[in-house]
Amino acid sequence: MMVIVARAGDTNPVFDPCSDTKVQRWDGFTFGLAFSSKDSFFFNQTQLSPCDTRLSLSSGSGAEVAVFRPKVDEISLLTINTFNPRKAGGYMVAFAGRQYAARSVPIFVADDTNTVASFTLVLEFKNGILQNLFWKKFGCGSCNGDSFICLNNTDCAIPNSKCKVNGGSMPCDLGIQLAFSGTDKNDNVLNSWYEVGNLRQYSLYALYSDLRNSLTAPFTNLF
Repeated sequence: MMVIVARAGDTNPVFDPCSDTKVQRWDGFTFGLAFSSKDSFFFNQTQLSPCDTRLSLSSGSGAEVAVFRPKVDEISLLTINTFNPRKAGGYMVAFAGRQYAARSVPIFVADDTNTVASFTLVLEFKNGILQNLFWKKFGCGSCNGDSFICLNNTDCAIPNSKCKVNGGSMPCDLGIQLAFSGTDKNDNVLNSWYEVGNLRQYSLYALYSDLRNSLTAPFTNLF
């Protein structure tokens, strides 16, 4: 069971990612990430929101859903390590809302050979209403070392054989850098995307992983 807690100063009462809402800066905003095969996000060759019951993403299909509630216009790092995206179908769609049914394009996460562990997602608002969710790519400039390969000149991927779960040294947990753009319901400009954009190819997830390793490594031999 996932418990989502509202912060003080959060004026958004909507916690369901399949419901509509209007937000201001520093509100919590609930959205979902659905994991399944690429084709399962389409109905009659049209991509639908995972909230649409015409899609076969119900229990028993193998699909997985993760729900998050970040603070609007705050750069967040989301991590997923409770299931294997490859076994869920290997593709991911971000979504929120019902009337506008905003959803991202399906993006590749993992197959039997490689895993892409780091993503950047931007939530675009207009007058506080979510308009779009889109994945930003920065190329393969940060694919440093023998543990990464470049896929399609756009994504740094890790061969599954190098993942810790398979006996390798790389943490292959999914990490998503989240930022916001557009305007809130008070016409305040949401700026966090510009901050992430200025970082360009630098990965917040990589920085987080390095920090986590530096904090935990000294204690690995104590137990």
